[in-house]
Amino acid sequence: MGGKRQTRICFAHACRKTCDRKHASKLVFSKWRAEIGGSLRFFVSGGAPLSKKLSYAFWGAGIPILQGYGMTEACIVCANRPDDNKVGSIGTPFDGIEMKIGDQDEILIRGGNVMQGYLNKPEETAKAIDAEGFYHTGDVGYKDKDGHFYVTDRLKDLFKLSNGKYVAPLQVESLLKQSPLISQPVVVGSGRKQVGALIVPDWDALKETLKDEGVDVNGSREELCEDPQVIKRMQRDAVDLTRELSDYERVKRVYLLPREFSIDKGEMTPTLKIKRSVIDEKYEDAIDEICGT
Repeated sequence: MGGKRQTRICFAHACRKTCDRKHASKLVFSKWRAEIGGSLRFFVSGGAPLSKKLSYAFWGAGIPILQGYGMTEACIVCANRPDDNKVGSIGTPFDGIEMKIGDQDEILIRGGNVMQGYLNKPEETAKAIDAEGFYHTGDVGYKDKDGHFYVTDRLKDLFKLSNGKYVAPLQVESLLKQSPLISQPVVVGSGRKQVGALIVPDWDALKETLKDEGVDVNGSREELCEDPQVIKRMQRDAVDLTRELSDYERVKRVYLLPREFSIDKGEMTPTLKIKRSVIDEKYEDAIDEICGT
């Protein structure tokens, strides 16, 4: 009897799931598809890492996003294909192009697509292209068992903890961004005992969540940043989202900031990349507090 009852429950659950997907496709996803012409088979993305959450949302709508990878010095190097797409990866190299993982997990490229060198800059060329003809991309990543490559960070952005372990901050930050409560995370800890994160919350989402959880949200942003309950709530997301990483890579503590990082304050480049050296210097005391010295 128990087995039959369990089977009925599972069948009913599966039916509800199927209905939910059908309703979502009819009510929401059909509108998405209509807005982009109605017959688009896939998107191609490049230039910056693509959020897994966004990828899965479009995949659910029946519009997969194929992420690729390239640069000025080597053109387009690799990409996912319609029949071989792994969310989070940059795909597999095109015919005639070699890719491998070198020292410090740097992605190396060789082929007719790679430049001959920088014009009238022999020293820079020698640094970029080694004796075997491999171009050193400066990107850190790995290759899975199926031959798909993944970019995790820029080599220059890696930092070393006091125990000698290297941390790729962009990889950790991409996980933190999956929280609807986090607007801007910056992972820190260079030369310190442990990894921490400076976090600018999504204040509207955070206040709504805290209200639902019975936490008083009256007060300024500055006051909320120092409220133990608010800090604990944000830290919970950070710990949960980085739980699958190696222990030394996990975010142990967070420090909340009331305002977003900006170009005007010298904290970001014109292309909206974090200036990590500026952040490390400006928030040195806060970083010492959450990461140890």
